[in-house]
Amino acid sequence: MNNNPNTNPQDQDIDLSQISKKINNAFQSFLDWIFEGILFLKRNIIIIAVLFVVGAGLGYYLDKSDKVYDNQIIVIPNFESIDYLYSKVELLNAKIKEGDTEFLGKLGIKNSKKLGEIEVEPVVDIYRFIENSEQNFQMIKLMAEDGDMKKILEDNVTSKNYKYHSISFVTVGMTDRSKTIDPILKYLNDSEYFRIVQKERINNLNLKIKTNEETINQINGILNQLSGSIGGQQKSDKLVYYNENTQLNEVLKTKDQLIREMGYLNIELQNYNSIVKESSSVMNIRNTKLINGKLKLVLPVLFIGLFMASGMFIAFYKRQMKKRNLA
Repeated sequence: MNNNPNTNPQDQDIDLSQISKKINNAFQSFLDWIFEGILFLKRNIIIIAVLFVVGAGLGYYLDKSDKVYDNQIIVIPNFESIDYLYSKVELLNAKIKEGDTEFLGKLGIKNSKKLGEIEVEPVVDIYRFIENSEQNFQMIKLMAEDGDMKKILEDNVTSKNYKYHSISFVTVGMTDRSKTIDPILKYLNDSEYFRIVQKERINNLNLKIKTNEETINQINGILNQLSGSIGGQQKSDKLVYYNENTQLNEVLKTKDQLIREMGYLNIELQNYNSIVKESSSVMNIRNTKLINGKLKLVLPVLFIGLFMASGMFIAFYKRQMKKRNLA
C-alpha cells in the first residue's frame, strides 16, 4: 500500500511562483539600494571631494613626517649566553612597551619614545648546525621522523643552538648607532658573571693556541732533522729505503690539523672580546608593511567610508522611525 500523499501540480506552481516573486523582490531591493547610493553620492559629491582632498593631504603629511624604519643587528651569543640574551631582550621590550623612558635613558638610548618593539630570533642555519657534529645531525634526523621539519628547525630547543641570532627593532624616524645600537649592545654585555666566564675562556683559548704553536714547532724540528738526514744520505750516493712505520704521513696530517685549528681558535679569540658579539648590522630600512607609507591612500578611503556608513545609518534610522509612525 502506498502511504505517500499525491502531489498536487497546482501546489507546485504556487510554490514556484512565490519563489520567483521573492527573487524578483530581492533583486529589485538591490537595485533600489544601488540607486539610493548613486543619489547619495550625487547629493554629497562636494563633501566627498573635500574628504578625499583632506584625507590625501593629511596622509601625505603623516607619511612624510612619521616614517617608520626597520633596524637589525646580527649577534653571536658567546659562553652559552643564549638564554641570557633572550631574557635581556625580553626585559628591554617590556620597558619599551611600558614607556619607561627613565630606564631606557639610563641605558643611553636616545629618543626612546620613538623606539618600537624589539625582538630577537635565531638565524636558522641548519647546515652550520650539523656541520662537523654527528650528534646534532642524528638529533635532527631523529626529530624529523616524528614531526614537521620546519617546526623542528624553528623550535625553541633547536633554534637556541644556532650560532647567529637577529635582534630587530623599529624606529619612528631615522636613527644612528650612538642612539640605539651601541646602547643596546652595551646593555646586553653588562653581566658580571659572564665577564668572569669570558676571562677564563680567553685564558684557556690563549693556552690552547700556545700549546698548538709549541707542538707545530716541535713537528717542524722533527721534519727539519729528517730532511737533513735524508739530504746527507743522498750525498753519499747510497740507496735509501723508507720505513712505513716512521708514520711521516701521520705527522704531516697532525700538523695540518693543528694549523686548521689555529685558524679557528684565532677567529674565536676575536669573537670572545664580547659576551654578545655583533656580527653585522643594518639600519634605517623603510618599513612599508601594513599602512606604513600608505596613509595618503588609506585616509581618503577611510574618511569617505565613514561618511557613507554614517549616511546609511541615518537613512536606516529614518526608515525605521517612519514605519513606527505609520504603525
